[in-house]
Amino acid sequence: MKSILVTGGAGFIGANFVSYFIENNPEYHLVNLDLLTYAGDLDNVKEVENHPRYTFVKGDICDRSFIEELFGKYDFKDIIHFAAESHVDNSISGPEAFIRTNVLGTFNLLDVARKHWMSAPNQYKPGYETSRFHHISTDEVYGTLGKTGLFEETTPYAPNSPYSASKASSDMIVRSYFHTYGMDVVTTNCSNNYGPKQHNEKLIPTIIRKALTGENIPIYGDGKNVRDWLYVLDHCKGIELVFRKGKSGGTYNIGGRNERNNLYIANTICELLNDLKPKAEGKYQDQITFVKDRPGHDLRYAIDATKIETELGWKADENFETGIKKTIVWYLEKYN
Repeated sequence: MKSILVTGGAGFIGANFVSYFIENNPEYHLVNLDLLTYAGDLDNVKEVENHPRYTFVKGDICDRSFIEELFGKYDFKDIIHFAAESHVDNSISGPEAFIRTNVLGTFNLLDVARKHWMSAPNQYKPGYETSRFHHISTDEVYGTLGKTGLFEETTPYAPNSPYSASKASSDMIVRSYFHTYGMDVVTTNCSNNYGPKQHNEKLIPTIIRKALTGENIPIYGDGKNVRDWLYVLDHCKGIELVFRKGKSGGTYNIGGRNERNNLYIANTICELLNDLKPKAEGKYQDQITFVKDRPGHDLRYAIDATKIETELGWKADENFETGIKKTIVWYLEKYN
């Protein structure tokens, strides 16, 4: 049985992916490496904690000797790398952790894997010929869009926050290992994810939580910032597909084709909550308030997913309206 290392598998997207991957790939033993900082939570992977093909390890991707020991113990044949500091607001107040984890951590994983799998540039050791490093990134590396246009795989990088700059840096290091060493790498850049298990601080969980507790629902600026929303399970299916069939050295954008602005998101959630859990009096929309915009807030992101759709046959199963209802139902159960 092959061992695969999944980093950051106790976070939002990683945890959804871990349970999906174990279910669908019986030839793998999955080792989930997570430092369990504020965004990682073992409750997110409770459904697989006793699975015979699952092992959890707590540890830091920035600790190179620890990563080397892990490779020695489990002899990983593949890596899917989610682990990252990812909250833009936190990157504005404390950028150092983002540079350390997202840049140095990614380099450590790549370099240890290269030395474990390869004997020289373009030369894999026997038994590692199909070993692959899959790097999970974000559409934020492309910067911001005007009112029209879409991010494509060929869009020049123009990151505008310490978070997106750190992810852009890690993408470039991954790319360099393909071109310099002939290492089998793939990168996926996704749009905004939502769904079960997302951290409380993110937009959609915040709107749901504040609505239910009767607090003000804070919306940055005028609420006109647009994001392309991707249901997390659709993202997991896309990741698995690229990991399995993506072209070596390739980049694939995964987006839901669901552009919505923040005010629409808040109103839609409130409208659904009015039906699913009505207030004693008034509507949830009454709680929406506008707060000062954050520095460097990109106006619009939207992904062109044509490449993954045409090359690999991926398609999002959920639109925003179906996915958000499933998400709200999950959070209602969680908060109850």
